[in-house]
Parts: sequence; structure tokens; C-alpha cells
Amino acid sequence: MDRSILLVATIGMVARQYDFPSKKVWTDALDDRPYALLGLICVIGIFGAFTPFQSYAGRKKVERRSAVRQQVLTHFGKMLAVARQAQPPIETGDLGLHIWRIRRSFRHPLHGYLQRAATYRLGSTPTTRSFAPTKGVGVVGLCWKRNEEVSIDVQELASRLTDRATFDAHREQEGADAVMGFTWTEFQRVAHRGAVFASPIRGGGGDFIGCVSIDARHGHDSMNVDDFWHEVNSLCSRLGHDDLDHL
Repeated sequence: MDRSILLVATIGMVARQYDFPSKKVWTDALDDRPYALLGLICVIGIFGAFTPFQSYAGRKKVERRSAVRQQVLTHFGKMLAVARQAQPPIETGDLGLHIWRIRRSFRHPLHGYLQRAATYRLGSTPTTRSFAPTKGVGVVGLCWKRNEEVSIDVQELASRLTDRATFDAHREQEGADAVMGFTWTEFQRVAHRGAVFASPIRGGGGDFIGCVSIDARHGHDSMNVDDFWHEVNSLCSRLGHDDLDHL
């Protein structure tokens, strides 16, 4: 936008210099508006002076974004090393890492919802599905609700809740959190990801601003160890320093 303004002002000055489209046009235009020419000069001076700073700021932003992505991949690689110790080992392309942040919309103007800001997966499958949970829905929603680490052995849960009646009875007895806030239909949609973990990303005041989640088809107990959580929490801490500005 700034460059467009600078370009238009420069074209105007060049046209004035060479009396394009005609000297009469410029005479008529400027006779009653002597400030117009001064305005063009000021615009060129101001925007021209700031262009190098904008270019520098743009380069720094790209560099910071690249640095953040490199750190995400480094932590992701260490998480994958832990996941490979599961029996049977988790396939390299199966483990998925997702970064979420709070967003607001007309449907959720007050409390907002979680938007998936980035996904890292070394394989093309499984396909990442559309999911924008509110507080208390899904593992990431529970992480938001509690502002703490959450892990769910979805594979084990799904092996017990095999039909709607059993599911509804379990939800009624144990509460919505026991089924991640899902309905039966919603639960069926996500049950294929058998091990899910989430840890909060906190801003400067300790408030929840988003979270990191990791999911796999199986292997919850093998990944639910200190080494794995150390990598997850270290990544969350790093992302929180920038308030998720450089994803």
C-alpha cells in the first residue's frame, strides 16, 4: 500500500515536470491549489524515506518466522524420536503437531474459539480435518479450559464406548469432560486419532493464548513420559515469548 502511494505521487510529479497531458491541465489544476504540488513533494519525501525501514522490518519478520519454524521442527523431531519407541512404533508420517490460537468471530464474539494456525506432519496422511473447537471441546478445548497439560488415550476410550447408548451413559455419569465435550457423532469423527496431547501457550501475564497439540493413531502410554512433555512444553514456552506473532 505504501509503495503504491509513493508510485502514484512520483508519477504525478513526473507528469507535472513534463506537462503531461498538457500544460493547461496542470495550470488549471494548480492555480487555485498551490498546496497540491507541495503535498506531492511531501508524500514522496515521507514514503521514500520510510521505504528502506519497511524493507528492513519485512526482512526481519521473515527471519524471525524462519527461526520459529526451525525451532518447531527441532522439537518435533525429538518428539518423533520418543514416539518411535512405542510398540508397535508410530509411523514417521502419522505423528501430527498442531499450533492453535484463540480467535473470535460473530458466532463466538466473547469467549472465542481455537483456530489451527499451523500443522506439521511428515506425511500426507492422515488428512488434517477442519476443526475449530470452543473452550472445553476436544483435548485442545480441555487444555484451554484448565490452562494445563492434557492427554487422552482416545484409543482406549473408543474401545469401551462402542455405541451411542454406552457413550451417552458414560457422559451422563462422568460428565462432558470425560468424553472431551463431544457428542456421539463428534466423538466418532475424531476417534481415529488414538493418542492426543495438548499443552498451553501462555502470554506474558500467564494467560492462555493458544496451545500445541500432538496426535497419533496409537501409543499414548509410550509418549506420555517426561522426555516427550519436556519437548512439548519447551516449544510452548518459545512460542509464548512472541505471543504467536511469527508462525
